[in-house]
Amino acid sequence: MAKLVECVPNFSEGRRPEVIEAICGAITSVDGVTLLDHEMDADHNRAVVTFVCHPSLAVDAAFRGYQKAAELIDMTTHSGEHPRMGACDVCPFIPISDMTVDDAIELANRLGRRVGEELQIPVYLYEDAATSSKRKNLAKVRTGEYEGIRDSIETDSARKPDYGPSKMNLKAGSTAIGVRFPLVAYNVYLDTNKKWIADKVADAVRSLRGGYRFVKALGFEIKERDQVQISMNLVNYTKTPMFRVFETIKSEAARYGVNIMSSEIIGLVPNDAILDVADFYLRFENFSREQVLEQKLQSASTSAGAARETFCDEVASSAPAPGGGSVAASAGALSAALTTMVCRLTVGKKQYAAVKDELSGIRDKADGLRNELTELIETDKEAFNAVMDAYKLPKGTEERDRAEQEATKQAAVVPLTVMVKALEVLNMARTVAQKGNENSITDAGVAGLMGMAAVEGAGYNVRINLTSLTDAQTVAKLKGKAHALAEKARKVAAEIRDLVEEKL
Repeated sequence: MAKLVECVPNFSEGRRPEVIEAICGAITSVDGVTLLDHEMDADHNRAVVTFVCHPSLAVDAAFRGYQKAAELIDMTTHSGEHPRMGACDVCPFIPISDMTVDDAIELANRLGRRVGEELQIPVYLYEDAATSSKRKNLAKVRTGEYEGIRDSIETDSARKPDYGPSKMNLKAGSTAIGVRFPLVAYNVYLDTNKKWIADKVADAVRSLRGGYRFVKALGFEIKERDQVQISMNLVNYTKTPMFRVFETIKSEAARYGVNIMSSEIIGLVPNDAILDVADFYLRFENFSREQVLEQKLQSASTSAGAARETFCDEVASSAPAPGGGSVAASAGALSAALTTMVCRLTVGKKQYAAVKDELSGIRDKADGLRNELTELIETDKEAFNAVMDAYKLPKGTEERDRAEQEATKQAAVVPLTVMVKALEVLNMARTVAQKGNENSITDAGVAGLMGMAAVEGAGYNVRINLTSLTDAQTVAKLKGKAHALAEKARKVAAEIRDLVEEKL
């Protein structure tokens, strides 16, 4: 399976679908992000959104969700059953495949820094990302909720956020960002409207009251249904499975002459959590996960995916695009990837403590440039195809002439953009070669070579498209920019090469 992270931001809005749709739209405006689920609850006045993507996209996608929530949700007028502290109340990252908890913690810190600095929202890190043991438990972080944090954050040193101002953002509130194991948000409804019974039953399973170690539970009155609910987060379903919690609730409720009416899962649930329930109640013999049809299909599709056409296969085909322009953008993306890698191999090591902040900043910027250059691979292909489409119009017409010129100009501007981005990466690669982990000096060197290849290759594509433009002023302007960028890049690339040779 490809490298993948899940993100499950919870928003303090469960009554206006248009708001959650706008937030989801902001999140998925990042290419490569897949929205898996979003659920709203009017009583709790809360929505749970689940998306997955490559880790390099996650921070930007989550930040856009925060940005839109801060715009559309006003915490000064918010009310609901569920505890809350901000418009985007909580945002956990969950490693899914080919990434570690430390990788996810890095994402949490990057997002926290952006939310705190750019949106001026106080940020508290929790669970595996917590900076102290007192902040591991989300319930403790959220103690007092919006109003309590608002009233104490400026005077209580224990309320000092990990990122952002020590002052409540009155409209957007504060937020918790963390890293956790995949949890199951699970609710059980009882056939009574007596909240005190729900509280008693919740205490029986709740970790803080001597219940199960991996269960967080509260009792709620759901007036719309004239029932009470045990609302739970099962934070490690492998150690406290759903069926065990269900059976305990059934037993405790029976003490008060109350029965379970139904239960529900909020958001997504891991396959194994449901299979554990089936195995327990159906008492399977010799049951294997491989007997599940969908499991077999997933394995088969993963194997088939390995045989899918790669970018190299596309380039090697007889199709004229993707071609040299896309390959140049790809070289720039690889240069950024290597630059980021060296930063990650440097940051956190004691001997490089003095450059931690500088290289952390370069790491984040290079990650962003890698995404932009990766997108330019497809953009260059589309620009070429637009030129081909213009050629299909009737010859000798004003429409064709105009379409040709517009498409050709765009086909020159795209690789010029690649040159600009690749030069930015080269400047970062130079700093990394100077100050990064010396055991990775050759990686920094290759980053320099790939960055220079991106600049030169994109430059070729700028020049060849300019030969078809009739606007002499535009030609001169774009040619001058391309020449200046190439000259600067050659100088930086030579400095990187000298640094590498010196350290080898």
